Amino acid sequence: MNMEKLKTNKAYINGEWIEGAGTFDVVNPATGSVVEKVADLTVSEVHNAIEAAHKAWLSFKVSDVVQRAAMLENWYSLIKEHKQELAEIMTLESGKSLTDSLGEVDYGASFVQWFAEESKRCYGETIPAPKMTNKILTIKQGIGVVAAITPWNFPLAMVTRKVAPAIAAGCTVILRPASQTPLTALALAVLAEKAGWPAGVFNVVTGTDSSGMGYALSTNPLVRKLSFTGSTSVGKVLMKQAADTVKKISLELGGNAPFLVFEDAHIEAAVEGAIFAKFRNSGQTCVAVNRFLIQDSIFDKFSQRLTDAVKTLKVGNGLDSGVQIGPLINKKGLDKVQEHVRDAVDKGARVLTGGRVIEGLFYEPTVLADVPKTALIAKEETFGPVVSLFRFSTEEEAINMANDTEFGLAAYFYSNDIHRCWRVAEALEAGMVGVNEGRISFAGAPFGGIKESGVGREGSRYGLDEYIELKYINFGAVKG
Repeated sequence: MNMEKLKTNKAYINGEWIEGAGTFDVVNPATGSVVEKVADLTVSEVHNAIEAAHKAWLSFKVSDVVQRAAMLENWYSLIKEHKQELAEIMTLESGKSLTDSLGEVDYGASFVQWFAEESKRCYGETIPAPKMTNKILTIKQGIGVVAAITPWNFPLAMVTRKVAPAIAAGCTVILRPASQTPLTALALAVLAEKAGWPAGVFNVVTGTDSSGMGYALSTNPLVRKLSFTGSTSVGKVLMKQAADTVKKISLELGGNAPFLVFEDAHIEAAVEGAIFAKFRNSGQTCVAVNRFLIQDSIFDKFSQRLTDAVKTLKVGNGLDSGVQIGPLINKKGLDKVQEHVRDAVDKGARVLTGGRVIEGLFYEPTVLADVPKTALIAKEETFGPVVSLFRFSTEEEAINMANDTEFGLAAYFYSNDIHRCWRVAEALEAGMVGVNEGRISFAGAPFGGIKESGVGREGSRYGLDEYIELKYINFGAVKG
């Protein structure tokens, strides 16, 4: 199967491919050209998808666990088989480098494999009863129809990270992918259909009416669970809307990740970790480092080594060989990066490298030194290829600076002092902490944040529980 056979412009509802009344353009941010015109569905069609998912759930919820595991295993095999085509589609619509896209296919597929296996381990338990004539136990059942809303920056992995555990639990899904990057999600639906998934179990609704679709998915009483990855502001709106029907929710929201480097750290390892944690997908990830906090005694050494490494990064069209940094997703994203850099420089920061638009939506990988705490970049998520270096003197000061944010998704730090490693890891207010490690996410670990970075976890056995209702059963008058 070549890329064109995987690339479709139709939505997918109840096992049928839907054209919709109108279309919207999916644009390659690297070239500005239209990749595809995709079905622009109405809110009414979203309600149709909800009805279809609910009808499918009535039979799917009693399916055998081995059937659901096989569905996921087949999907996994097809995703891996079509890795190259999926990666090319992803790069065309998101602009990320092909290397990043290929890595995302592997990463996203790993969640499918994980939950195919974990579906067989959704255990209940027996509980000692106060009387011998009673027998108490718990069972776990799929929650029902799931609405999943995914972002543009990880068009494949954010889909599999939600859909795989939902299917494993016996739920049905309505997926609403970001309008910037719907083609990868639709390609996954093509593969799900090829894997033999029953009609209505997995539905993909595409469109530009994000608020209308979000309202429909978050308020319809047939939807029992809402999973959203995106901005904190939108997450709060969905949370309020879902409250009227008391839906179970998972929200993976914004971040402002700190990256602390202590004077006892291995500098080269810290630089290597920093490059990955900052520049993957051109800095457009929720766990991307936003603030580098460097101890005074090594500030100059670290900043020089990091600047040297940043200067080697190749910028360009993600499909070109050797490219590591692609474009920003759109003009709004580019404007925010420019605003943050300009504000930091106006307040006293020094530009060690970069700091300019190259052309179109491409921005030079940038390093800013001695950024003041009053700069916008200290408080807001930049979502771009900009390193901001702040100084600190003591461990206590570093922890206070790191925690001085309403966000708490990811945090990273480098130190070779085992006592400090334990203290700092416990003290950082984040749902995930990388200690001497810039790559922190994998399918078996719980992904999620605290404070205004969200609620719930994805991945791991905790991620399966997000799609489960725990039922307690008490058998009385049991005769011995």
